[in-house]
Amino acid sequence: MNFIILTLFPDMISSLFGNGVLKRAINKGDISVIPINIRDFAEGKHKITDDRPYGGGCGMVMKPEPIAAAISSAKREFPKAHTILLTPQGRIFNQQAARDLLRHETLILICGRYEGVDERIREEWVNDEVSIGDYILTGGEPAALVIVDAVARLIPGTLGGESSAEEDSFSDGLLEYPHYTRPRSFEGAKVPNVLISGDHEKIREWRRKSSLMQTLLKRPELLDSSSLTGEDIDFFKKLHLRIEDVVQKIRD
Repeated sequence: MNFIILTLFPDMISSLFGNGVLKRAINKGDISVIPINIRDFAEGKHKITDDRPYGGGCGMVMKPEPIAAAISSAKREFPKAHTILLTPQGRIFNQQAARDLLRHETLILICGRYEGVDERIREEWVNDEVSIGDYILTGGEPAALVIVDAVARLIPGTLGGESSAEEDSFSDGLLEYPHYTRPRSFEGAKVPNVLISGDHEKIREWRRKSSLMQTLLKRPELLDSSSLTGEDIDFFKKLHLRIEDVVQKIRD
């Protein structure tokens, strides 16, 4: 899978893929991350990529010509690329969105700066608009890195173990169960006995119930849209909780 990132600061992108899981995926050829400097497509001696907004107001707006030229250049090599504008006005990025993007062989991610990009880019040059949350960033680069990381780790083999991504938080709509490692006792706190029992079925049950409780206590709104099994509902009943009551409290 190819990730093409259009940015004014390509060094920000390159420096963050020089180690860890994604570096191994790049070296193996599972993914490619290609930062493209939008400024390279600006005209004139000074390579200007922004200008004052029509109608007045503070800040600067990124000019459409360099961005359109950068997109065109990328699509000459990857004609079926899915082009995404990173913007607060986009759909919220979550685990399901990451899975949806996985079906594209190439993503072009446009990183805005300043007050954003000229509206004509959004209207004519992009296939999708995505936001990583309801807060303000100085540019789209951090959002691009979040998307690359979240999508790339879903590619089989990227994480090493084939089930690693499937067991992460949000993979089934719930938070992940707690994790423990050596030593068995740390400052008086011990690893739950079930995890050292060797009984894989009991460990599975403990992890599922722990996942349900983590979600109920920390992010109960997730239960509204997660796929609960009959075993999960029985677990809540034993706690004298009806899932309908839990969901109603969330909505209230």
